[in-house]
Amino acid sequence: MIAIMAACGANADVRRPVRGIDVVIIGAGHNGLAMSHCLAALGIDHVVLERGEVANAWRRERWDSLHLLTPNWLSRLPGYRYNGDDPDGYMSREEVVAFIASYARASLAPVLTGTTVTRLQTEGTGYRVSTDRGDWCCRAVVIASGAFNQPVVPRLAADLPAGIAQLTPFSYRNPSQIEDGGVLVVGASATGLQLADELQRAGRAVTLAVGEHVRIPRVYRGRDIQWWMHAAGLLDQRHDALPNGPDDLARARAVASPQLVGSRERPIVDLNVLGAEGVRIVGRLAGVRDGKALFSGSLRNVCALADLKMHRLLTTLDDWAAACGYADGLTPGERFEATHIAFSPATSLNLEREGIRTVIWATGFRPDYGWLAIPVLDRKGGIRHHGGVVDAPGLYVMGLPFLRRRKSSFIHGAEDDARELAAHLVGHLQAQSRRYRERMAL
Repeated sequence: MIAIMAACGANADVRRPVRGIDVVIIGAGHNGLAMSHCLAALGIDHVVLERGEVANAWRRERWDSLHLLTPNWLSRLPGYRYNGDDPDGYMSREEVVAFIASYARASLAPVLTGTTVTRLQTEGTGYRVSTDRGDWCCRAVVIASGAFNQPVVPRLAADLPAGIAQLTPFSYRNPSQIEDGGVLVVGASATGLQLADELQRAGRAVTLAVGEHVRIPRVYRGRDIQWWMHAAGLLDQRHDALPNGPDDLARARAVASPQLVGSRERPIVDLNVLGAEGVRIVGRLAGVRDGKALFSGSLRNVCALADLKMHRLLTTLDDWAAACGYADGLTPGERFEATHIAFSPATSLNLEREGIRTVIWATGFRPDYGWLAIPVLDRKGGIRHHGGVVDAPGLYVMGLPFLRRRKSSFIHGAEDDARELAAHLVGHLQAQSRRYRERMAL
């Protein structure tokens, strides 16, 4: 406790109740709980602060039919594995909540639910974490509040006619809440693809605005694409081992989620499938003017590039299988049809004339750091870090895309990241204690 209070300094504000502890973890999703497990194994006193309930984002901020994009056998966290009877299935939203909540109980994580962090600031050589239930003084902080706290909605949303309803993946739950009329889904990564498919199957007239995207098959040569990515080691590629360094890393961290759907039947759902279902495919939404939605004319080139990248990936997987002796036990390699694009796709739509009454913004997500009072944000509002080690001593972040490896944003990616960052954190605490003892000896 002496080391904790020394870290926070002698001038701590005693007007509010302050509790001292070595480490505060912000967020009780799978990343925060993974870090908690690793710190407990190392004997580090810590607490996990959660604004809502364990797995709160999955409980409150996901649509009803959402499933994981990774098969159940790949769902694991430090000291915990999926042990159900459907290893090749894909967890539903409710099953993910149960999985994470069960992990919290099994690991005896010291979680304080219903505790909202309102400010994180430096104090002395440590940190003060202010919450709506009192403050914490600590020597290190792990930010595990997630990368998907807020939906990204472009500024042009303000140009839509007043009578058009606007939703995001946070506010959308199921087709029954959509009023009669057509739906424009903006964004064709995993979220936009799934919502367009669900709404079209529910009898809605859907238009899908497509920008840059990642096309990959759900199954390749008889195995789930995630098996290939995992077995070939592609998801284990490290942040500090990319050929072109920071430039490659920045691009990799900005890559959208692949066009996949988690379903026990393992269907391939891509733009060709949606087009055959009746979804109207148009280019990236570039603007709204006088009640008209304006779309980019680059749709054909965007889709051709996605096709090219997919086939490059499949060639890489084929080469790996041949080199490792897996090829003999698998179905032959295959290539998929090019994305079918109308000869002259629409570049504008009169929203009223087309009967479009709802727009769903599937245009990405961003973290929320409104409570972070430490100068560690870049010009885009992201945390500056090197593999999760933030540009402030004793401050760490978990759960961001390609944090330390390509798999960092998946549930199974938290395990390796948490172990390595926990080890780094312990080294920081030991060095801090050593410096304190040296000062006291003078």
